[in-house]
Amino acid sequence: MSVMPDFWSTQLWTAITPIFDATVSHPFITGLTDGSLAPESFAYYVAQDVHYLRAYARALAVVGAKAPGLAETAMFARHAADILDVELELHRELLPALGLTAESVDAVPVGPTTQAYNSYLLATVYGGSFADGLAAVLPCFWIYARVGTALAEQGSSDPRYQRWIDSYGGEEFAAAVAEVLELTDRIGPNLSPEQEAVARAHFVTTSRYEWMFFDAGYRQEKWPI
Repeated sequence: MSVMPDFWSTQLWTAITPIFDATVSHPFITGLTDGSLAPESFAYYVAQDVHYLRAYARALAVVGAKAPGLAETAMFARHAADILDVELELHRELLPALGLTAESVDAVPVGPTTQAYNSYLLATVYGGSFADGLAAVLPCFWIYARVGTALAEQGSSDPRYQRWIDSYGGEEFAAAVAEVLELTDRIGPNLSPEQEAVARAHFVTTSRYEWMFFDAGYRQEKWPI
């Protein structure tokens, strides 16, 4: 009887299963489909996501610069460019529907969780190894794809929320995630136990930040003082 290979991506996902379960059951996420999410919370989330994606695009570029080969560098460069071409286009469609403008979003202060997540992400990709950076940027790809797939099965009566679901639950985004996961499973077997443990810790941390980001949106988080 053949034994299924123990892919690194499988090990990583196992490490965050409780975090993902908490994410997909968070009232921000469930509220997208049942209509209970306050539009003000979604507007806050979208504004913070614009701030986040500017840092995430830079993080992808740095990971690409440290990649082991030209093909991997090109892949991350393409994904960084896609943030402007695809994800920020989503925001341009959503902003008017939420009563926001690009100028008003720029005027929204970067929230505590957004700043903490951005700072951790950029510190990791700049200061760590390629594997560290890969593990740190992976949850934003993977968790969003899993959330999008789960929500696509239910749909939303709110066209603004449905537009968001369509973006992350579609085949194009799934293909991008598959590319990164394929690379993850090529890199994992080459890591020492110590290197793997450090990279996995970054993966778990940024997965927690993904939950925190949705939670901050739900609460419309503000600086305490």
